[in-house]
Amino acid sequence: MVNKHLGIEAAGYFLIACAVILTALGFEHIGGFIPCKLCLGQRIPYYTAIPLAAITCLMVWRNASPSMLRLLFAVLALIMAYSIFLGIRHSGVEWNWWEGPTDCGAVSGGLTMDAGNLLGQLQAITPPSCNEAAGRFLGLSFAGWNVLTSIALFAIALRAIFKKA
Repeated sequence: MVNKHLGIEAAGYFLIACAVILTALGFEHIGGFIPCKLCLGQRIPYYTAIPLAAITCLMVWRNASPSMLRLLFAVLALIMAYSIFLGIRHSGVEWNWWEGPTDCGAVSGGLTMDAGNLLGQLQAITPPSCNEAAGRFLGLSFAGWNVLTSIALFAIALRAIFKKA
């Protein structure tokens, strides 16, 4: 019975983490938002957590021991704790509460594959600044929304860790 509930939490964690990354990639590739260095850094915990959450789902399905499942959820919680830190750090830079990195600039973007237009497009692209939010939705930047989502995923993992056997 516990594994059924842990399976729901593992699957929920996995789906939410996938939705976050797909949303970020959608804003970048469809919406044209070029991520800054700190934005890209905030994706790394998700790129780590998604396969681990998939493994956790598999381990639940294979009826792994409760201690193994708790360990996996503990690692997922730590990953999201780090994600919370990264989101708060970036939000603080955007609100000018502290300094951001001095080397913040575009490291990706939709460059043309036409060699004739490449130089012109490189000159037209202005790198995003880590201290300016690309946009605010309901008062929060992408970094702020990442903090809230990371807190939710952290809570899901903690709940799974402390679920009664």
